[in-house]
Amino acid sequence: MDRLQAMSTFVRVVETGSFSAAARLVGVGQPAISKAIAGLEDRLQVRLLIRSTHGLTPTDAGLRFYERAKSAIREADEAELEARGEGAGLSGRLRVSAATTFARLLIVPQLPRFLAEHPELEIDILLDDRAIDLVAEGIDLALRMGPLADSSAVARRIGRGRRSVMATPEYLERAGTPSVPADLATHEAIIYSQLSNSWTFHKAGAEASVAVNGRVRLSAAEGIRASVLAHMGLTVNSDWMFAPELESGAVRRVLTDWELPSVDLWAVFPTGRLASAKAKAFASFVEALVNG
Repeated sequence: MDRLQAMSTFVRVVETGSFSAAARLVGVGQPAISKAIAGLEDRLQVRLLIRSTHGLTPTDAGLRFYERAKSAIREADEAELEARGEGAGLSGRLRVSAATTFARLLIVPQLPRFLAEHPELEIDILLDDRAIDLVAEGIDLALRMGPLADSSAVARRIGRGRRSVMATPEYLERAGTPSVPADLATHEAIIYSQLSNSWTFHKAGAEASVAVNGRVRLSAAEGIRASVLAHMGLTVNSDWMFAPELESGAVRRVLTDWELPSVDLWAVFPTGRLASAKAKAFASFVEALVNG
């Protein structure tokens, strides 16, 4: 194993906290990782990691080496990107994390176009509504909506989506169409449990706040969609989550003369690692999709 590869392996071990997790990311067996770290310590003649029943902890020397190794890897990556051009020759594997419903509706149907432009590229998409650990999962790019929990994250806003009050025509025919935000208090709402059920609307300088109520709360957007499409109630959600139904008329917006806070879409890259050309290219691809 060459010096830069050994550095990269050590960085993965420190960031994931175990030989086994680093092995999964690199795609080799755990013995190969252990051997690489042992070889690195032999060459440097210093202990880099303390092994215990609780896991791996870098020594003081290990922490100093980790920071220098990260810097060296970043410099090498930047040199390669500059040499071959920012977007040319995209190849290898790209791992993307995205919310399940958003990816299913807006990204996956358009993937053939991106893959056709980059025939040497393979994409793994991890569909998960949770904000997962990008480093531990080996993610190159995460697509996240709403405020970012980690203010230190390396992120770029690539879209801003409209939020609306939505329901099926069948539900509205049965329950009536709200004409002002206060009317929502009497409606059956399908509530997304990861967000507040209190919403503030704006219209020509006026402001109205209302708390929606309902007997159904769900933790995932797929459940929200299924409940609304079953005519169980109305929802306050991103237009992205009902894009096909809004276009076909299967779901209608109401209170369209009132504005709700928009939702931001972020491209998030692993902290401490240079964003790869393929990750940045895919972020730009998604940016064009949501703003087109």
